[in-house]
Amino acid sequence: MKPEMRRRRSFGRRKVCPFCADKSLHIDYKTPSMLKRFITERGRIVPRRISGVCAQHQRKLQVSVKRARMVALMPYSTTGID
Repeated sequence: MKPEMRRRRSFGRRKVCPFCADKSLHIDYKTPSMLKRFITERGRIVPRRISGVCAQHQRKLQVSVKRARMVALMPYSTTGID
């Protein structure tokens, strides 16, 4: 491979789980304002590697988002045409 074609990997700082860092935060399906932080504008759940949430809290977050959708506190997807 040519030297100018090589890419350097940039390793940034490791993201810290906001729920592990602040013990007062609780994941609850009844607080959609907190859950919206972990949802894209299209309505999809943001993956762990992007949001920085640990595996344990990501599972709880996933269940809470799905429950909030079932109770109609959050939309399943956005309306509109591409």
